[in-house]
Amino acid sequence: MPTLPLTGKSALVTGGARRIGREIALTLARAGADVAITFHDSNFDAAGTAASIADLGRKSTAIQCDVRSEDSVRLAIRTATQTLGRLDILVNNAAVFASADLATLTLDEWDNVFATNTRGPFLVSREALPHLRAAQGCIVNIGSLGGLRAWPGHAHYCASKAALHMLTQAMAKAFAPEVRVNCVAPGWIDMGDEGKAAADVSDRAARIAGKTPMMRNGTASEVADAVLYFAARAPFTTGQILTVDGGLGL
Repeated sequence: MPTLPLTGKSALVTGGARRIGREIALTLARAGADVAITFHDSNFDAAGTAASIADLGRKSTAIQCDVRSEDSVRLAIRTATQTLGRLDILVNNAAVFASADLATLTLDEWDNVFATNTRGPFLVSREALPHLRAAQGCIVNIGSLGGLRAWPGHAHYCASKAALHMLTQAMAKAFAPEVRVNCVAPGWIDMGDEGKAAADVSDRAARIAGKTPMMRNGTASEVADAVLYFAARAPFTTGQILTVDGGLGL
């Protein structure tokens, strides 16, 4: 039997309880890694994801963490490294997606999005850095097509992801040569009903698919496969933004 590419490695996926984060965590586990996840409010989902990772024969733990809080992040990193024994891979996935009219966007709305989407990855990466350097590991940030293309109804979200893309490149230079830092920037990813009316989600997804050269939307597993590429198969790649959007941004 061939050795799985991440055998003997350990990963932390922030926001790993549900949706894309869950698929990333499971993909890394299927590739051989022990995986810790963080969650904010999704206790039930987090427990289920951790159990699914354990069912694959990997170490796992679900850690409640507010990535906006320095103290919470420090505790999460300490818990993850104590549980897993080491840290080779950090995936900064925790994020919020928000929409608002830019002309009436409030300061609180702006700050809340940046606190999670930009400050969060900075804090988690900074606290994880000594462990990642010791392991010659990597960071994979989850950006967005919105960080590369302007969406006027989501200006604060787009700006926060654009900042994360630049932070990726700054970290890649600052943390080299011990730690590689890259970013996966998804376009529209079909995740089913996200709290809106199912018909509204389906209609919007169909419209976006019609504008996409590949004539469909992406899947969480395709985002996870891009993360796996950076984590397991790109030893000479750092500072890159890989757009997984079916050509939507062209």
